[in-house]
Amino acid sequence: MIHFVGAGSGAEDLITLRGARHLEEADVVIYAGSLVNPALLKRCRPGCEIYDSASMTLEEVLAVMDGAEAAGKTTVRLHTGDPSIYGAIREQMDALDRKGYAYDVTPGVSSFCGAAAALRAEYTLPNVSQTVIITRAEGRTPVPEREQLRSLAAHGSTMVLFLSSSLLEKAQADLLAGGYTADTPAAIVYKATWPDEQVFRCTVGTLARTAKERHITKTALITVGGFLGSEYDRSLLYDPGFSHGCREAGK
Repeated sequence: MIHFVGAGSGAEDLITLRGARHLEEADVVIYAGSLVNPALLKRCRPGCEIYDSASMTLEEVLAVMDGAEAAGKTTVRLHTGDPSIYGAIREQMDALDRKGYAYDVTPGVSSFCGAAAALRAEYTLPNVSQTVIITRAEGRTPVPEREQLRSLAAHGSTMVLFLSSSLLEKAQADLLAGGYTADTPAAIVYKATWPDEQVFRCTVGTLARTAKERHITKTALITVGGFLGSEYDRSLLYDPGFSHGCREAGK
């Protein structure tokens, strides 16, 4: 059996209970070494085979899984955050389907949630933004034409950029060209929920300069939008003048 497990956003106690149990019971662990907090490996039992996939190819990862399956062992594929976001798990699952191997997926706390916690912010605020766009700037990995930052910025929604902290000069230009103003609030969250987490608040117009001054080139999320500002409408959910299925207005 193979378990894909989301390790969480960084802090070792933000893995789910189910994920922790799978990790503790595993015979083989293949973890994303460049991104997963190595402190999580303390949960592995003595004798567990541990592989760092940072330098491995897909074929090498699958070969380890082949060996474990042939020996009747349980494997945990430990991915950063939630494996469904930039986790490259689809290609692994498709390969396992072709081989007829049983597997499941345990979700994790994504770093975009960890970033909001670090910022003490809410991505969706009444009359500010009701949409969160999770995307990345285009670098060596292409982005579909319809999903270029310039196009997405036209919505003015809350935006969270993964894998983009080394591409901020072009990303900043695209965000501005697409419709965000230079004074739109923004923030760079470095290693959200890790012990060495850092938060740098800025604006869209100063994103690239802020990253350069703080020497941020990787392992950071970029957040953009009015949700980082101070103005928003009160939620109707808790408004005494608003009725809903659990409460009548005025009560």
